[in-house]
Amino acid sequence: MAGPFVEHVLCVRRDEVFPEAASNGFLADGLDRIQRVLREGSFFMPRSDVEEDPSYQQVIPYVVFRHGDRYLLTRRLKASSEKRLRQLYSLGVGGHINPGDLENGDPIADGLKREWEEEVVYDGSFEAQLLGLIHDDSSPVSKVHLGVVFLIDGDRPEIAIRETDKLEGELLTLDEMRIYYLAMESWSQIVYDRLNDAGGTQVPPTGPPSSRE
Repeated sequence: MAGPFVEHVLCVRRDEVFPEAASNGFLADGLDRIQRVLREGSFFMPRSDVEEDPSYQQVIPYVVFRHGDRYLLTRRLKASSEKRLRQLYSLGVGGHINPGDLENGDPIADGLKREWEEEVVYDGSFEAQLLGLIHDDSSPVSKVHLGVVFLIDGDRPEIAIRETDKLEGELLTLDEMRIYYLAMESWSQIVYDRLNDAGGTQVPPTGPPSSRE
């Protein structure tokens, strides 16, 4: 008789990503070193073993979609599996990386691709640029997760939510979505502030692109 399903998630040791104390918020320095740690020093662990252990960071690819000057803003509906984030707005599409995501040997790129295709329907080509990391020790949930933020510049605006009972979304400029700021999840507020400070459409790429046609 098979035992209960145990979810395994991609993790890194906190002290390998942050050998020194790291500030909270958006981090864009030292990304080359951190990318090496994520690709060479990451491993899978049972999610139940790391949910309350901040010495490990669960790696979450967090994908922001942009077409022109408009960004995809989503809202998690009542059917969303993540109860803690229901009814909140999000600038990013993201989730845990599991062993089954691995296709080409790069856990971050493979996890990003699976999460993206699971959440949205998009037929255009895109290029994903690494923007930085989200590090947030302000709550028990956020302190055990590490956001790896990518920006996708789509070549066409037609994008749709795949599971419309769990999520809804639309393309808005940063100014248009400002009224939803207080209802955004904390990571999205951090990303919004970063994009706004950088001038929205003038965010410089800070890492090598990951592209798919």
